[in-house]
Amino acid sequence: MAVLALDIGGTKLAAGVVEDDGAVRAFTVAPSAAARGPQDTLERLFALGREAIDRAGGGTPVEAVGIGCGGPLDRRAGVLVAPPHLPGWRDVPVVAMAQEAFGLPAALENDATAAAAGEHRWGRGAGARHLVYLTISTGVGGGMVVDGRLYRGAAGNGGELGHVTVDRDGRRCRSCGRRGCLEAYASGTSIAERAAEALADPAAPPSALSALPAPTAADVAAAARDGDPLAAAVWDETCAALACGLTSLVNVLEPELVVLGGGVTRAGEQLLAPVRERVAADAMGPAAAAVRIERSAFGERVGVMGAAAIAPRAGTPA
Repeated sequence: MAVLALDIGGTKLAAGVVEDDGAVRAFTVAPSAAARGPQDTLERLFALGREAIDRAGGGTPVEAVGIGCGGPLDRRAGVLVAPPHLPGWRDVPVVAMAQEAFGLPAALENDATAAAAGEHRWGRGAGARHLVYLTISTGVGGGMVVDGRLYRGAAGNGGELGHVTVDRDGRRCRSCGRRGCLEAYASGTSIAERAAEALADPAAPPSALSALPAPTAADVAAAARDGDPLAAAVWDETCAALACGLTSLVNVLEPELVVLGGGVTRAGEQLLAPVRERVAADAMGPAAAAVRIERSAFGERVGVMGAAAIAPRAGTPA
């Protein structure tokens, strides 16, 4: 069967048609403009979905819809409860709206949990029994496969790995309000904020970033590669925080594989190499020896592949 996969992000919407073997027949993206509210945004998302179906053309008919979005959410009710990356969205019945729009069965899942399912089904984690997935983008989300099964927790929102504490007295997390979360250091948003704060320091060294109106995480990574000392300091702090969080996760869960996805991972080995080195040095011996840390195979399509993996299928438990 083929499914329509919809991904609701803070900055972009994505839709794709994906076959059961993971082949992508169509993929399309658009800005989310989520501040315009759920009705407007979801109407545009569903239009994007119809466009993806049209682009996919003939072949296996689309039989279900999978939807990935950051939580908290109620997966069984199909409701977005209050996602921090979508301010003002409260108790949105997205599954019912999708079923009405497409006339197909639909399912909702936390986007990072869904991405873990996609990696486990078709990606780097195919065949793995113990998998941790982290998406490092506007925020930091996570998902886990434990003993070959997707882990959701008691209330269905388990796997909020971006809120592992890496500094108990550290930066305030924009999403949850606590201090020292991994997300407050490793997300693209945090990288850009910390660069701006460093530039505002009168004692800061000269930096090429000062010529940019609002440096992004990608700008920081590029400047760090070029030897910019201010950018390098921000980037090193990012890698250290990510490695600290991953070390705790590796020690607790002892996975054979950690997959990193999301926009910040476009930096590739500039991010992965120092993180691997720190985790190997700091994690408990058996856990460190067992784990591999790799970048997602799906690139910008990871959200759509995750949504496709959790779309309802005949004979699949809810």
